[in-house]
Order: sequence, then structure tokens, then C-alpha cells
Amino acid sequence: MQEICTVNQTVQYLTKKWTILIILELYKGKEYTRRFSDLRDALPGITPKILSERLKQLQKEGIVRKNVDATAFPVKCEYTLTDSGVDLIGVIRAIKRWALIWKIENIACGEQDCRECVL
Repeated sequence: MQEICTVNQTVQYLTKKWTILIILELYKGKEYTRRFSDLRDALPGITPKILSERLKQLQKEGIVRKNVDATAFPVKCEYTLTDSGVDLIGVIRAIKRWALIWKIENIACGEQDCRECVL
């Protein structure tokens, strides 16, 4: 596969550990928005360094937007899914449907909407 292939380029950042889970956690937030600390707390095992790196990459790709409110102390940073990021949820749902059909060992999720999923 060539490096310039769209699929190859997209897979390079979407398949990094935690990336899809970060997108799902943002999707669960009010208006698709969460604070850094909320994301860190919702993803046990992720280090602040990795979370920061993944959020920067998602910003670079136009999937996440960072909002900084410096009017108060401490400075408040929030991350929001862009329209592109919200659209990506459909792809994640398609992967979930495929996995539930074809991967026998998977435990069926009780939620149809990933926004309500607690797993």
C-alpha cells in the first residue's frame, strides 16, 4: 500500500492506542465536549502525556477542537468533537455492529447508542 493512500494515512492516526476511545468519550460529553481531567478520569490507564498527544493529533486532523477559557483561574481547557469527529461516530458504530456479528467471543453491549454505553 502506498503512503499517499487515503486509507493508509487515516489508519496511521486512528489506530493509535486510545484514539477511538477518546473520540467516544468526547461523544458522550454534553455537546460533545469534555475537559482534559474528565477524559483522563473516564479512561483508566491512560497517562496524561498520551492523552495530550492524542488530543493534539486529533486537533491536527480536524476531529477535535480545543477551547481555552483564560478569563478565570485556573485556565479551563475543553475539547469538543468537530462535525468531522461526530461523523466518525457512524464509522465506530459500524465497527461495533461488525464485531457483534462476527466476533463470537465479544460480549453483546446492552446499549445501541455509544453515547449511553458505560463499557
